[in-house]
Amino acid sequence: METLRPIVAASDRKMDGSFSLSTVQPGKLRIIASGFDARPMSYMDEGRRLGYEPATARAVCEKLGLEPVWYDFPLDKFYSQLSSGQYDVVWFSQPVTQKRRAWADFTRAYGRFDVAVLVRDESTIEAVEDLKEVRLGASADSTELDLINQLPDLEIVEFPGSDRLLPEMIEALQAKTIDAVLDDALLLLAVEAMNPDLRVAFEISTQMPFGIGVVPGNRELLDALNYGLNQLIAEGTLAKLWTQWIPYKPCPF
Repeated sequence: METLRPIVAASDRKMDGSFSLSTVQPGKLRIIASGFDARPMSYMDEGRRLGYEPATARAVCEKLGLEPVWYDFPLDKFYSQLSSGQYDVVWFSQPVTQKRRAWADFTRAYGRFDVAVLVRDESTIEAVEDLKEVRLGASADSTELDLINQLPDLEIVEFPGSDRLLPEMIEALQAKTIDAVLDDALLLLAVEAMNPDLRVAFEISTQMPFGIGVVPGNRELLDALNYGLNQLIAEGTLAKLWTQWIPYKPCPF
């Protein structure tokens, strides 16, 4: 594995509580993300980046005196791009796992989420035990695949981590080349709301923490981001953003 070197030089808390940060581009936080529709977490609307994650990123950056700047990549390129030294963080629906900890240090969680199974409306699938011998679509780079060993015998259809990952899985489900999709519950609930021919069959409680990935060794930036998140939680701002974008789920903080 290529050695990742810190690209943020220093972060000092001043007497007034502000931070002096040296990032790849002074005064800016260069964020690796994706432009695909992952609402309510993140999506594009007429050139504007909306959703819970962009709103949280803007609020944290305001605390730290930084301007967030997003750069879109396929999901499977996130950590190779982070190791290039051209970007500061990965901030796009990243469950914190041991595999990802090999490539990045992670902040405290800004969200905890479950997974779900999406099916066609006429499907008879209602629970885990109904998945036996089902063709189940999932991301090849997804933490959801860790659940597969706990599920009944089924055929896994892996989809590469492209910038059309979710649309490709939905298209395959509607075309009946797969029978179900396993993914983040919030994303699939949004898909259900926009597609009357699809429904969420059931959710699996995982409460997986989502965090911001920082190049290993960049302790100053990591601490600064944690400070920003902790401030948002303490003052109730994070709960307000959660309620704005995810009103149908209780805020975990």
